[in-house]
Amino acid sequence: MADAPLAVLLLAAGKGTRAKVSLPKVLLPLCGGTLLDYALDAAGGLEPHHVVTVVHHGMEQITKRLGERFEEEGIIVVDQGEPLGTGHAVQRALDGLDRKLGHEFEGNVLVLYGDTPLITRDSLLDVVETLELPPEPGTRSGQNGNPKGSIVASLLTCQEMAQEGLGRILRDQHGCFVAIREERDCSDEELEIQEVNTGICAFRSSALRQALPSLKSDNTQGEYYLTDVFGWLVAEGENVEAVPTFDPDEVLGINDLDQLAHARWVMQDRLLLSHLLNGVLIEDPATTVIERDVQIGAETTILPFVVIRNGARIGRGCEVGPFTHLRVGAQLEDGAEVGNFVEMKNSTLGSGSKAKHLTYLGDTVIGKKTNIGAGTITANYDGTAKHKTGIGDGVFIGSGAVLIAPMTVGDRASTGAGAIVTKDVPEGEVWIGVPARKLRDKEGT
Repeated sequence: MADAPLAVLLLAAGKGTRAKVSLPKVLLPLCGGTLLDYALDAAGGLEPHHVVTVVHHGMEQITKRLGERFEEEGIIVVDQGEPLGTGHAVQRALDGLDRKLGHEFEGNVLVLYGDTPLITRDSLLDVVETLELPPEPGTRSGQNGNPKGSIVASLLTCQEMAQEGLGRILRDQHGCFVAIREERDCSDEELEIQEVNTGICAFRSSALRQALPSLKSDNTQGEYYLTDVFGWLVAEGENVEAVPTFDPDEVLGINDLDQLAHARWVMQDRLLLSHLLNGVLIEDPATTVIERDVQIGAETTILPFVVIRNGARIGRGCEVGPFTHLRVGAQLEDGAEVGNFVEMKNSTLGSGSKAKHLTYLGDTVIGKKTNIGAGTITANYDGTAKHKTGIGDGVFIGSGAVLIAPMTVGDRASTGAGAIVTKDVPEGEVWIGVPARKLRDKEGT
């Protein structure tokens, strides 16, 4: 990374009306997170000195959903007010950052968007580090106090994506960036240009501050476009560098649910690949859903038609599936096994323990080498509140048992098939019936 301080300005104030949902667009769900989560992840990978998130529509929902993350990571949240374009949003972000610091920020500024969840750290790094490159021979002389020939702005472009609706990148005969031409203003010849603007860009803060006052809202939208900054800088003799990316998925902006579905396929493929490369045996990736922030140990086997939600933890040498649903808070210790139509939530299955068939485990902690019979239910909800079930080591739970929380089953205890257990089962005892009662100790007494 460059030595200059870095501030990330993350624009997330759009309505997202094309998605036709009431949820703010940046909160649309994607593999266990939100669109904004992934943009923040990519930005955080650069280890910036400051992150400013600009919001407006759905601000209360956004801060409620991500407020804890904002606080933990020191993210500055700025209300744009009535959105008047990307240039206006960047100015409000800079103003908010300056107020927080008590002085004008000096360094590099990266601008990205809360609806581009597939952007990677490496692509953002390319854009930022371009500002530190030495000027190529024959490039323009710097003005406005910038070093001669230095690059004062960079922008990420792409030639591989659909051009419709996007600004075209204009270059001179030497291949140097000249301007961005919005599609509605392009000539027929310019419409044939394949290289388009993705919106992601970086600036030396001094150059950005000099250019922003030049923006005007005399356009059909009545907005201040950040894209106009680049043409102004070139006209002032400054150097602007266009940085190409060859992966159109990275720069996909999510505007509707069709694009969201495509992004889910791409992100899911990335998540599955990361587990495969870490030694997880995923038998059929095409039928497997694994969300973000899931930990799986090496030599664990994931069978087809498995759904593993955000935050699940699975140890080494486990077996999961087929048709298993591990929800939030599910944990499998080393060597544990869950099988057909088993659902777990806020529950732990101990090392070497098994729940192989037709079972629901909610708010349950299970010890080591315990067998949970087919059709077992830990009934954790009484209609008002949820309660916990504890099952010890070496326990045998018979098929079709219902354990009504709050209750515990002691080490080496057993329950009979179909038992409805409403009381604690002491260590080593066997309970059967409806309601379940003591039959004998395992030793026969």
